[in-house]
Amino acid sequence: MPEVRTWQLTTGAAVVGLALAAGAVAAAGPWDSGQRKAEKEWAAARSDAGGAHHQAPARKRPAPAPSAPGVLAGLGDAMTTKGDARPTAPGDLAKMLAPLLGDPGLGSVRTASVIDVATGDRLYGKAAEDVMTPASTIKIATSVAALSALGPDHRIPTTVVASKDGKQLTLVGGGDATLDKARLATLADRTARALRDRGTATVRLTYDSSLYKGPWQHPIGRDNDNIAPVSPLMVGQGRLKGTATGATRRTGDPARDAAGAFERLLTERGVDTSAAPAPGRPADGATPVAKVFSRPLSALVERTLTTSDNDIAESLARQTALATGEEASFAGAERAVTRQLEDLKLPLTGARFADGSGLSREDRLSARLLTELLALAADPDRPELRSVVTGLPVAGFSGTLENRYSSTSPGTGLIRAKTGTLSGVNTLAGTVVASDGRLLAFAFLAGNTPSREAAQPALDRLAAALAS
Repeated sequence: MPEVRTWQLTTGAAVVGLALAAGAVAAAGPWDSGQRKAEKEWAAARSDAGGAHHQAPARKRPAPAPSAPGVLAGLGDAMTTKGDARPTAPGDLAKMLAPLLGDPGLGSVRTASVIDVATGDRLYGKAAEDVMTPASTIKIATSVAALSALGPDHRIPTTVVASKDGKQLTLVGGGDATLDKARLATLADRTARALRDRGTATVRLTYDSSLYKGPWQHPIGRDNDNIAPVSPLMVGQGRLKGTATGATRRTGDPARDAAGAFERLLTERGVDTSAAPAPGRPADGATPVAKVFSRPLSALVERTLTTSDNDIAESLARQTALATGEEASFAGAERAVTRQLEDLKLPLTGARFADGSGLSREDRLSARLLTELLALAADPDRPELRSVVTGLPVAGFSGTLENRYSSTSPGTGLIRAKTGTLSGVNTLAGTVVASDGRLLAFAFLAGNTPSREAAQPALDRLAAALAS
């Protein structure tokens, strides 16, 4: 059995700062560093023929960067070994958690798992292997699968290709659910420049969204502000009004709207597109003329988990399918995610990944699986999965946990966790630094809950108890 590692917090404030800094380092690095490098690589290779769906070079399981220490190592910077600490015993946890799990706000279906991340030992379990609808905590599984299949440095391209005679342009969606107006404008700049270099002033614009198969509409239904139709080509996540987090309406055809926005940008740059863009595949022999990339997959994972972004989560699931030879559809993504997690030797009995976002009530996960996913992501020997932990919201500070812990809660700053909310389903899974210094992974899943207002505080009390 591995040696039990116990730590003593030097100061609560230091750990809070480290918790935030770890996320900030991981977020700032992947989102910003390397973008210009990838695009320079593209510019250098622009003259080379390539497929319209060519992916930016990805590197699997890289060595950890010196500037981005592992999660456990980062926590260790603010801790000192405590030789006389008495680790919390499973019996102590049971006495502490059982009454909290009895809270009527948690409904009639309650499962729980708590494990020691360093040793893998289960410290507490209640129906831990029973599967139930996990809501958005399934994004943890989606993220682990995507990172293991593609690596944290993978970038998703959006490409413009031109026919041999240069008269037909095709905007090709690669599955970047974070494509925004700024990068679309950059793509238009590069396209217009390439056309000027060719002496071309008038083109016919088409758009290709054929990378994804099957139904675009999520089974949750139309006119739902939680997710746009799942398309490989979209701008601003198909939001029609408001900000990225405050919109209440989504477009019914993200690809068409993205192509329309691109056409207007080309017109502003002096390119005559002669007519409104139409759906269509690239012409035979077409070659790339311009391309932009998403930020690295590690940054996409962090954004997915911190803000519980459904659009990016579905994109991650389909990117996993593409990387493993599956069809980029709901069904293909389910097969791909399942196989990736099987390869990681995770306990999948009864699990189902009907979607990548957790909006589907057909999803099934166990509390045990969630805690083992988190422990795997926190393993210093798996640096490619690190962003799963650094992307978790910090209690009282960020994302979906920003307003769920008070300044006096023992869990504030010490809990990182993914929330999950559907009508009648409330879940919370993450990591916490316990009072004896150990890093614990936990998952609490509740079903048939009376209301979000009753369930969420009960879940928060469970996680905070682990910190106290």
